[in-house]
Amino acid sequence: MLRLVAYLLAVLAIASGLAWLADRPGQLIVNWQGREIETSVFHAVVILTALVATAIFLWSLARQVWNSPATVGQIINKRRQRRGLDALSSGMIAVGAGDRANATRYAIQARKSLPNEPLTHLLRAQAAQLSGDRATARRIYEAMLASPDTEQLGLRGLFVEAQREGAREPAQQYSARALRLNPKLAWPVDALFDLQARENNWAGALETLAAARRNGHIDKSVADRRRAVLLTAQAQEVEESDAEKALALASEAHGLAPDLIPAAAIAGRILAGKGNTPRAAKILQKTWSKAPHPDLSTAYAYARVGDSPRDRLDRVKQLAALRPYAVESPIAVATAAIEAREYDQARHALAPLLDQGRLTQRAATLMARIEGEQNGDKGRVREWLARAATAQRDSAWTADGVVAERWAPVSPVTGQLDAFTWKVPVEHVGESDDVAEMHERLRALVARESEADDDDVNVPMPSLAAREDVKTAVDADVIEAEPVAPAGPDHGVKDEGAVKSTSQPPKEADAKVPAPVAAAASSANNVKVTDAAAPSAAPVASPPVQSPQAGTAPKIFVSPRPPDDPGADDEFDDPEPSAKQPYRAI
Repeated sequence: MLRLVAYLLAVLAIASGLAWLADRPGQLIVNWQGREIETSVFHAVVILTALVATAIFLWSLARQVWNSPATVGQIINKRRQRRGLDALSSGMIAVGAGDRANATRYAIQARKSLPNEPLTHLLRAQAAQLSGDRATARRIYEAMLASPDTEQLGLRGLFVEAQREGAREPAQQYSARALRLNPKLAWPVDALFDLQARENNWAGALETLAAARRNGHIDKSVADRRRAVLLTAQAQEVEESDAEKALALASEAHGLAPDLIPAAAIAGRILAGKGNTPRAAKILQKTWSKAPHPDLSTAYAYARVGDSPRDRLDRVKQLAALRPYAVESPIAVATAAIEAREYDQARHALAPLLDQGRLTQRAATLMARIEGEQNGDKGRVREWLARAATAQRDSAWTADGVVAERWAPVSPVTGQLDAFTWKVPVEHVGESDDVAEMHERLRALVARESEADDDDVNVPMPSLAAREDVKTAVDADVIEAEPVAPAGPDHGVKDEGAVKSTSQPPKEADAKVPAPVAAAASSANNVKVTDAAAPSAAPVASPPVQSPQAGTAPKIFVSPRPPDDPGADDEFDDPEPSAKQPYRAI
């Protein structure tokens, strides 16, 4: 609209000027070289305007003729660029779609049309990667390093290739160079940090983390958590050699992440060793209120040197009161009570955990320890150990399916920082190899109780799948007992020959006992265990009991040992129960 108005105003101004000149004709006389030309001013202006227009037209025509070769070249270049851009666009689409043939074809076309274009190099490299030609891809990326415009792109490509080949050292060098070249890039920061964490280069990881925080690549909360984990890793390494440095590192880590259990445990242990009990207690209480853990309760119990077991019990009770509904609280109180020989308090503390749905392996083994130390009841000890075999697993340090006894800063599987968490491990299917291990451990525990050994019976238990296999096998067992001839004049045995054993279903308590424990219990009570799953096996017959003859006293068969005596240790390994002599005549 504005252009139209301007055009109309220009036409109006020209018409007005010509009309003004026409109203004032005037005379214009030119005398040059003996010639005299006389005309009006209006005609002179018209002639001059026509001459100027003609001159401009001729000049433009001459320029076009002069510049025609360059113009033709420009037209050719534009057509080539258009073809190159079309090839680049189609090639990128083919790479994204995984079309190897079209990606290679369009890369060749782009190289012919736009040989020096950075996108052409990228398309060629990606087409080579798609074709599996990694040597060509690396060569193209290395050529990009020579130009400042493509150096970052080349470093990124070389880093990806090094990662695919598992070459950590070149990958770390490429990411470090890219970070120095442009600190605003996010990928070299993340890549370099992960590589340094995998190699346990805590100092380098801290520097990279600081660079990432400076350039805004990571949030403050995440940066504080990662820094706390790295400081804890350093403190864990130097705790034994340099306690002062470990204390400084652990204290800073605790300040950044109060719920980080290893940092609080390290700081609490070192402070307790130095006699600074109030500060140690403050750190341990703060972390316990956020994340209860056995390491914290142990460090808190021994935070004051010279305390008696009863004093440690009182301290642990105060700590457990901060999180009364956590599972670790009654466990900690029960452990301290057993050490103080306050078995009733230990039972009371474990009472909420003895329900069928909440019973864990640690709670069951602690109850076995209580029964063994307080009452010396081997039967109850075996019962609780059997219940421990089928109880729920306790929390443990877990990362990517790996269970570790100690906390570690990185995962052994993926190398991820701060991957270990304190939780109940995930069960795996098919862990039948743990059955034999559980048998050996339970057999060792039963033998230890038989010898009245006061050692701790809290032994790690195998996985849930192994325990379920054992439970299924035990449920299929048939308990066969041999009757004993009663004594007395009016109770003689009427049948001659062998007395057949009668099969009885296993009791509910026996159904939960694994094979080694069931064998020990049955031996102690003159009971033989046979496997019902083997139909071809012949039943075990009891020794013949002879009927009394006239004039002679009846023979009475009694057990050679007390009912609660499981017998010698080698009886558990005897494959032939029938070879034993469960009775003797007197």
